[in-house]
Amino acid sequence: MSTESNNFSQAELDKFNALANRWWDPEGPQKPLHALNPARLGYVRDRATLRGARALDVGCGGGLLSEALAREGADVTAIDLAPDLLKVAKLHRLESGVQVDYRLSAVEALAAEMPGAFDVVTCMEMLEHVPDPGAVVAACATLLKPGGRLFLSTLNRTPAAFALAIVGAEYVARMLPKGTHRYRDFIKPSELAQWLRAADLVLEDVSGLVYDPLRHTARVGDRTDVNYLACAVKP
Repeated sequence: MSTESNNFSQAELDKFNALANRWWDPEGPQKPLHALNPARLGYVRDRATLRGARALDVGCGGGLLSEALAREGADVTAIDLAPDLLKVAKLHRLESGVQVDYRLSAVEALAAEMPGAFDVVTCMEMLEHVPDPGAVVAACATLLKPGGRLFLSTLNRTPAAFALAIVGAEYVARMLPKGTHRYRDFIKPSELAQWLRAADLVLEDVSGLVYDPLRHTARVGDRTDVNYLACAVKP
C-alpha cells in the first residue's frame, strides 16, 4: 500500500472524509451517487466482460461501484486516498459479504507496482477533484493489460453543468454539500480525449450520464453537456 503521490488536494480528501459515515445512506449526501451507480455499472457491463475479469476501481470512495463490479463476478481491487472512506468501505464489506480488496494507495504508485495487471479500470467522479487529471489517466493506462478498457466519468465544463451540478444540486436543491464541485475543474470531452491519446489509449465512446432528480434515477444517453462517461481501450 503506497500513498506516494503529489497529485491530490488535502482539502478535497478532507471534504470526502467528512461524508464517510453516510456514504451508503441512499437518502444521505451521496444520494445522487446512489442513483448514478446502476447506470455507471451498466455502461461498463455493456462494454467489458466482468465475470472473471481483474478490475480496479480508482477513487473508490465508500465502495459503491467496487461492490457492484464484484457482484458481476469481477476480482476487484479498489483504491482511494481518503482513509475514512476506506474504513466505511471495509465495514460495508463485512455487512454485504461482497469481497473487494480495498487499499490506501495513489493510482500512480499502484501503476509503478502493478503495470499491465487489470482487464478493466474504472475512475468515476474523480478526475475533477485532482490537480493533474492527465496524470491519473496515464497511470490508469499503465495499469491496463493490452486489450483492457478504461471507464471514466466526469463533469463537462459548460454553463449547463454549472447551473445543474453546482447552483441546482448544491445551492437550490441541496442534494450535494456546498463546495462539492468547482467549475474550473470540470473537464471538456476534448481535453479528456487529448489525455487518452497521450496515454496511447483509443477512445471508443463518449456518452451522457443523465440524472433525473425528480425520479431519483439516472440513465446513459446522448446529452453530454453535464455528466458524461467515456470508454477507451489499450491496443
